[in-house]
Amino acid sequence: MTRNAEAALLAAAAVVAAMGVALVNFAMGRGFDAQVALTFLVFAVSFGSIHMALRRWAPEGNPYLFPIAAFLTAIGFTEIYRLDPGLASIQRWSMLLAGGITTAVLLLLKDEGVVMLRRYRYLFLAGAVLLLLLPLLPESWPLHGAEVNGSRLWVRLELPVGTRSLSFQPGEVAKVLLVIFLASYLADRHLAMATTGRKLGPLRLPEPRQLGPILIAAGASFAVLVYQRDLGASLLLFALFITMVFVATGRAAYLVTGFVLVAGGGYFAYQQFDHVQRRVFAWLHPFDDFADAGYQIVQGLFALGSGSLTGSGLGLGRPDLIPAASTDFIFASVGEEMGFAGSIAVLAAYALLAAAGFGIAIRSRDVFRKFLAFGLTIVVAVQAILILAGVLRLFPVTGITLPFMSYGGSSLLANMVLVALLVRASHGERT
Repeated sequence: MTRNAEAALLAAAAVVAAMGVALVNFAMGRGFDAQVALTFLVFAVSFGSIHMALRRWAPEGNPYLFPIAAFLTAIGFTEIYRLDPGLASIQRWSMLLAGGITTAVLLLLKDEGVVMLRRYRYLFLAGAVLLLLLPLLPESWPLHGAEVNGSRLWVRLELPVGTRSLSFQPGEVAKVLLVIFLASYLADRHLAMATTGRKLGPLRLPEPRQLGPILIAAGASFAVLVYQRDLGASLLLFALFITMVFVATGRAAYLVTGFVLVAGGGYFAYQQFDHVQRRVFAWLHPFDDFADAGYQIVQGLFALGSGSLTGSGLGLGRPDLIPAASTDFIFASVGEEMGFAGSIAVLAAYALLAAAGFGIAIRSRDVFRKFLAFGLTIVVAVQAILILAGVLRLFPVTGITLPFMSYGGSSLLANMVLVALLVRASHGERT
């Protein structure tokens, strides 16, 4: 596919978002208004600026990734607008900011590409740990942490004008920085980790000096996240660490050990945290406590069931009855108003995004780019699987956001930069 075809698909995504807003307006008794034109303009400016940056600084990069991301963003934005036009207005500003920062990242990487990131791995590690610590700031400070739904993973900045505040989730950016650190470290150490080691019963483990920095980084990240009780992000990062070490060494023992540690950590979290017990109970017995713990899951199941094949239509369903419908359960909103067809389209888009990302990793000859592409794709894929499994009641609800679709500026920003790094990595390989 050419860059011209990519531009056409990005324009189509902008049209999809604008027409989605228009359909919601029609369902609410309104017609075409400034919201429709503003939505098209924001999508065109945000993704258009990224497209122009790709043409100039990464013309050989993979042309499929950003159209898929734009499609998912358009579907998610339509549902956010349907649920709360005020949140959609904030999301538009977040989209412009994400587009600008992503363009700036491509500008910084225009000469050396993603390889330049390899030299600053310990700075990225320090930045990631610092970001994970930010939600622990005391609430008496202007910049302070905030607890939402039992997890302390938000940071808020109280503005001096009025009572407004800006909120962001630093863990979303931290996961990208941790991927860069892991890819750089494993690119230098993967041969030694795969060929040397010590026997521990039936297991063969790398030398402590080889695995030490990774264990320290993982331990620090998990300790902070468990203290914040953000267990969904802890599970995501743990999957990232285990899978990247497995890919670097080829030792299945890491996967087995990972499953054992996840089971043990899950049992410990269930024993220690009340909100984890509520989520597990709601997952196993949602109808036993319909009015309280199981309310969100049951309403999500009702929404998915009432959507049928083609859905109730944009603006004609009742996704507003689902708690946190614009964040945790936006897929249930899509299932109700766009039906099974819309749900399959979303699942197919995530599958194509993961396939494109893993394809970049497989085709990469440079070890650092290979590990970087694999790690970035794992982050998106595992995050999507966890939240979709929670909505479909295949797994307890974790509280993390659905990439590109859920409301949240920090999530959108981190995932846009993530896709830009994937595209730039693929450009580096082809040139």
